[in-house]
Amino acid sequence: MIRRVAIIGLGTMGPGMAARLARGGIEVAAYDIAPDAIERARAMLAAADSVLDNLEIASERTGSVRLTDKLEDAVADADLVIENVPEKEEIKADVYRKIEGLISPDTIVASDTSGIPITKLQAHISNPARMVGMHWSNPPHIIPMIEVISGEQTAPETIDTIRDFIRSLGLLPVLLKKDVPGFVENRVLYALLREVVDLVERGVIEPEDIDTCVSWGIGYKLAVVGPMALLDMAGMDIYHSVSSFLNADLCDRKDVAPLVRDQIAAGKLGIKSGGGVYSYSPESIAELQRERARKLVAIRRILEGKD
Repeated sequence: MIRRVAIIGLGTMGPGMAARLARGGIEVAAYDIAPDAIERARAMLAAADSVLDNLEIASERTGSVRLTDKLEDAVADADLVIENVPEKEEIKADVYRKIEGLISPDTIVASDTSGIPITKLQAHISNPARMVGMHWSNPPHIIPMIEVISGEQTAPETIDTIRDFIRSLGLLPVLLKKDVPGFVENRVLYALLREVVDLVERGVIEPEDIDTCVSWGIGYKLAVVGPMALLDMAGMDIYHSVSSFLNADLCDRKDVAPLVRDQIAAGKLGIKSGGGVYSYSPESIAELQRERARKLVAIRRILEGKD
């Protein structure tokens, strides 16, 4: 049974993950090497707890979150270690090497990587049977779906343990049958992003209008009707007719679009830099995050039949 969890790397996802695990009665030790990341996490934990209150997710008495800058302190007696460091294989490999002598052979090591195949990461750990992919979706304290990915050497009992653990928290495990780059959520998302970036780049539509089109068109429907169910709703014959000519015209570029490369070259990275496709002030960022959280909470409550 998993009762103690260590989260390695706070960043964007760590505080939300920690807050949600604590609500499920888990003792969480969250580690980061950077003092400023730990300080940011304190505020993010408070914000996440407020959102969880709005979702009416009860707090189990045994749950807690402890922040630390000492790796050995974080992983001591952990039943599960969730690695949540930047998306570079060498950085993740360094974490696995450092925790190797600090954890029990029975401790499960999960990676929250957004797309590096788990099989590749298993090459850097001495007990690959106990390693699994556990990909949370951002914001992790609001979105209940978690992808579970087995590497080539992951033991079936490791998968069963993680899947049962996710269910015990009232969350939704999605099991991938193959360890593909990007897993499933990001493969679908990046296929969409490739097409919308291409449409904007070609001058077909403005960014504001593509956002409206997706949010109030397919996005609105997909929150209620999944894509495979949508095939049935639309009709296989209709899909066959349209895809027979449309598939040949969809964007299939293999590199990164110039629109994205140019933004990076100009230092426009998005919200984190104050500008990307759109411009953001510090005040507007805080308000945007609050408003998005409010809407996501409202939609989830409706999908769960609470409103």
